[in-house]
Amino acid sequence: MHITNEIKIDAMKRTIILLISLLLLNYCNLSGITPEGLSNPATVDSIRVLTSPDLLNLTNKWASEYNRLNPATAIKVINITDSEMADKLTGGGRLGFVSDEYFYGAKNESLWKAVVGRDVIIPVINSKNPFLEEISQHGISQEILIQFLKTQGSGNWGMLLGNTENSIANYYQINDESIAKGMAGFLKSDKIKTDGINVESGEAMIAAIQKDPLAIGFCKMVNVLDFKNQTIAENIKLLPIDKNGNGLLDYNEKIYDDFNAFSRGVWIGKYPKTLFSNIYSVASKQPDNEKETAFLKWVITDGQQYLYSSGYSDLLVSERQTTADRLFTAKIYPGAVAGERYLLKAFILIAGLLILAFFIADSIFKIVKRKIAADNLTVPVLHPVLDENSLLVPKGIYFDKTHTWAFMDQNGVVKVGIDDFLQHITGPLTRIKMKNKGDKVKKGEQILSIVQNGKQLNLYAPVSGIIKENNKELSTNTSIINSSPYSDGWVYMIEPTNWIREIQLLAMADKYKEGLKKEFSRLKDFLALSLKSDNELYSQIILQDGGELIDNTLSDLGPEVWEEFQTKFIDPSRQVWFYELF
Repeated sequence: MHITNEIKIDAMKRTIILLISLLLLNYCNLSGITPEGLSNPATVDSIRVLTSPDLLNLTNKWASEYNRLNPATAIKVINITDSEMADKLTGGGRLGFVSDEYFYGAKNESLWKAVVGRDVIIPVINSKNPFLEEISQHGISQEILIQFLKTQGSGNWGMLLGNTENSIANYYQINDESIAKGMAGFLKSDKIKTDGINVESGEAMIAAIQKDPLAIGFCKMVNVLDFKNQTIAENIKLLPIDKNGNGLLDYNEKIYDDFNAFSRGVWIGKYPKTLFSNIYSVASKQPDNEKETAFLKWVITDGQQYLYSSGYSDLLVSERQTTADRLFTAKIYPGAVAGERYLLKAFILIAGLLILAFFIADSIFKIVKRKIAADNLTVPVLHPVLDENSLLVPKGIYFDKTHTWAFMDQNGVVKVGIDDFLQHITGPLTRIKMKNKGDKVKKGEQILSIVQNGKQLNLYAPVSGIIKENNKELSTNTSIINSSPYSDGWVYMIEPTNWIREIQLLAMADKYKEGLKKEFSRLKDFLALSLKSDNELYSQIILQDGGELIDNTLSDLGPEVWEEFQTKFIDPSRQVWFYELF
């Protein structure tokens, strides 16, 4: 009976929507507006975008990618100096992209501006530095770097390391005003002047340091990146900074081993703020042209990926949202001609009628459903929640405490993947970082990283062995993990080396379900503390009525929450609940 009533409601819904659509089409015809006329607006004028010289490559990348996605919008990029920037912008009809150096050089406080990215200054050394092991353990503090530079750049490595080593530290410096400003802020002084080894550019500095094991220097992050392989340039290491000055690189300071970890560390505040600066979008006034606004919204959303690939740092999710909200307040048609305004008003009128019609239809559906509910009191009202009962936990699979799983095929090869709990918590994944075929792995070692829009979690191997194959489909379609974590979404096939012993530390389905109950309880407590659940916005994000978790709990939360989740729910040393099962 219930199914029959639902079919009747769906049929009624389709009929009402069809009638509304016919009425709206008739309205368009009577008012002289045809669908063809609405879908063929006048040719769009080009967007003229000014850029400071240091951002020319990045701006060209943004423009070319946006043009590729939106062929009807032509963007012309104009390279310009700081002295001309303000005058050209106030001419009207133009946007600009400038770094801190060029923005303040324009000396025009009336300009509208919005932060769209960041430029990072980093200290670098040679990867064959004879003191690399000690540097990697202790780092070098801001105070020691200041003392070193006060010696006119002629100090030794003993000064930097706090020992008696007398090998001269060869300090390389670039004649770059933006780096000089960043260094002044970092060193808390604008009077420190060094007599280091001068080089003409960031590229020249990297080339020199690659040949000098005792070298040290500061350059832009864009200079260090190997664009082809998306890694740090060969024979170059990032110099770790002991941010809190305690003589050790603590867990929160270990971001210098690879480019991905470093970029993420800058993003979530683990790097000195004085060593990175803003990249601005500027204009004579807040953009109110529809095409300019659409382009800027793209730059601070989908276009952020090109900051990373160009050697810059992207914005926090919360910052992107704030800037996007500012752009949404802009009017989109004050400069349109009369005909365009007429079409826009017609669109708005039709959209309003559609919204009104759907409200009416929705009200009718609700009335009908209430009547059916009264006649069928046994029909339950379902409120989907995320708990241990909503997860897939297949039998025959071994589960690890770090939310990975292992299953041995008949041929003796073990499939390894991510459990349903983790993919529900993170939401849709955008990237997965995997090891290579032939790599050896040990149980408890990091085996892969899952990424969602720059936020990532590191996962650990449930078993030891040799990787025989990784799932190549995941490199182009990461969503398979979310849709099919236990079958098509497998990550590795591993030839195990200690299977019998290691499965004693894994759990089968029944015990794993018991552990998940505690895991969900801990997750609620974790979110309440980490997000301050009295915050209305976060409460809506993570909980439904009744205090139940919603799906994709971490999806809209910031990288700092993911970092905390990593240490409390993924890292093996924190997984107390799982061991209590045995």
